[in-house]
Amino acid sequence: MHSNPGAGTNLRYAVLIAVSFLLFSGSLWAQTQPQAIDPDRQSVLSVMWKWTPMLFEGFQLNLLMSALAMIGGTVVGVFLGLAQVSLLGPVKRSASLLTQILRNAPWLVAIFYSMYMLPYEVHVGGVLIKIPDWLKATFGFSLPVIANVSEIVRGGISSIPVQQWEAARSLAFTRRQTLWMIVLPQCAKRMLPPWMNLYSILTMATVLANVVGVSEAMTMTREILASERRSDLLLPMYGYILVWFFIYIFPISRLTLWLERKWAFKE
Repeated sequence: MHSNPGAGTNLRYAVLIAVSFLLFSGSLWAQTQPQAIDPDRQSVLSVMWKWTPMLFEGFQLNLLMSALAMIGGTVVGVFLGLAQVSLLGPVKRSASLLTQILRNAPWLVAIFYSMYMLPYEVHVGGVLIKIPDWLKATFGFSLPVIANVSEIVRGGISSIPVQQWEAARSLAFTRRQTLWMIVLPQCAKRMLPPWMNLYSILTMATVLANVVGVSEAMTMTREILASERRSDLLLPMYGYILVWFFIYIFPISRLTLWLERKWAFKE
């Protein structure tokens, strides 16, 4: 009988999650004790429930920004990655340089540049269109995504054995046909797990938008704390947001690990 190491790992994760939630619940219970001194004061749980709709609106904006940044960054990043494996020297060098610049730029710096470099409004056909702050922040988030997707594509293409290129050439395939019909379909499996991992990182990074005033979950939390003026809400409110992000991201991270194991290259 063979033991399943994955089952043990999943059990450890389940125990860790359960302990974390118990500790979080315990801290909430401890924070509700001042109500025994002041009966008219709302408990922490009541306050959290009261502000949940507002927090959820902010959390939805986090998810919207991450989705749009990931979609836009992926589209541009794929073409930039293809340019990195181009046979044309200037194209290859330019794409590699742009990738490295965007990849090594701090995310917060990219957001600030987007906020202050993009216009607040544009005129299209005589119509004035305002560009909201969250959309400009989304563009800032898409810049590092472009660079990382570019590297994922370049790495995926480079992982394909050169013999497949030679075999396709012997069958009179052009380089473009070889790339789109033979190489990229094989790369998809190898590129999907790191792409999903990048999306998880991006979703967590969207809270940086609160620094530039975007009304996402962290900004809403700060405004709620300022409105309530209660120090006992600090840890529970931020812990509440942490739980939301964890519930959304953890299944994605586990699926990523599962796909990595399933599609791992075996000699």
